Amino acid sequence: MHVEARDLLDVNKAVFPNTVESDTVNIPLIGAVACGLPVFAEEHIEAQIPIATQLVKTPSDYFLLRATGDSMNTKGIDSGDLLLIKRQQTAETRDLVLALIDDEATVKEFRHNGSTVVLKPHSTNLKHQPIILTTDFKVQGVVAHVIKV
Repeated sequence: MHVEARDLLDVNKAVFPNTVESDTVNIPLIGAVACGLPVFAEEHIEAQIPIATQLVKTPSDYFLLRATGDSMNTKGIDSGDLLLIKRQQTAETRDLVLALIDDEATVKEFRHNGSTVVLKPHSTNLKHQPIILTTDFKVQGVVAHVIKV
């Protein structure tokens, strides 16, 4: 599903009905990310989307991705939703993270279990299984907000 930037201009009004245009900052929409099996990560800016300043304290720390797939649907992330990602390289257990595994990006729940990390899906589709890793991945950011479109 492709969403045009002009169709998203009222996203702030839906999330924060009392927000006025001067209370927004433009956040880049840089593409899609799998909520399923990891997909090749290729960053490019598709659009600049105005987001309420209440959601982004430091605009340069944030970017948007469009969710694809159903591996996080019981956590409220559906295919087509916009994910506001805060750039950071660390995560706490139970954070929803954007993880990069061998140049492929995915969104999952982060769980640190001693010497291993588990990237756990939350889905009604039982084909999605946890991904168990050691240090062969990178946290690219944490899901700060899910925007339904």
